[in-house]
Amino acid sequence: MSGPRREPGRPGPGRLRVIPSWRHGQERLFVCHPDGRNVAWYDREAARVHLLSEDEREDVLDALGPYLTGPVAVGPPPVPTAADLDRLSLHPDDDLAPNRPGEALLIALDRHPGHTHLLRPDPRRRALIAEQTVGDVLDGLDGAGWRTLHSIPLPGGDRIHHLVIGPGGLFAVHTVYARKQRVRVEDPMVTLGRHDPEPLLRHARAAADRASYALTAEVQPLLALTAPADLRVTAEPRGVRILDEQDLEGLARLGGVLKPADVEALHAMARDRPTWGRV
Repeated sequence: MSGPRREPGRPGPGRLRVIPSWRHGQERLFVCHPDGRNVAWYDREAARVHLLSEDEREDVLDALGPYLTGPVAVGPPPVPTAADLDRLSLHPDDDLAPNRPGEALLIALDRHPGHTHLLRPDPRRRALIAEQTVGDVLDGLDGAGWRTLHSIPLPGGDRIHHLVIGPGGLFAVHTVYARKQRVRVEDPMVTLGRHDPEPLLRHARAAADRASYALTAEVQPLLALTAPADLRVTAEPRGVRILDEQDLEGLARLGGVLKPADVEALHAMARDRPTWGRV
């Protein structure tokens, strides 16, 4: 099928609109009513339109017309799990799953780029590099049954850099740019190079506690360091894992805590923005 292309998100023919969503570099186009209810989605890689209501087939295909490339299969989706139903009921504005690593920083830098001085780089850009580096590693755990959400906004302007849910449990990951710096950990303080120490372990625990409250499940704090030159821990910190980006892949070997159905149910709850509204 062919026709003039239209920007995703703009209203299509009739009352339906098309909303893009990205996951691990793959794009899906959701077709929804003006109130946000999904009626179909187009999986480009599979060349298939998953249709939730046969009565709306023509309207859906009309709305997707500018985006369809080549022949596509059209039909009902696989029998949905409870987590699938929760996801499909989300308004696109409330779905946190499409957030990219460092989503909040990307938006802030786009609105206010700041300075680009080589000797004094904008600390937001280093923080963004760290979140993107760690986020890419965590997204790679998907094949081992883990689900990751990025840049979860919390009341008061705080956020959880990454939330990882998998067979080994739940982890709230606080990411720190430490490239070529010596890192010293003396609970709750963390010292990077010649910078003043900061209570980063306290921040990591607080984020995990808020996530535990929101999800009514135990969430463990994890401090992720990107490429430190050296790491010294004076004493094993209470209840906090400290890993560099290369060690994060080891999470895939953890298990025995959550069943696949529990992972999907918690992921469905965590991706819903209102879940975090009162923590």
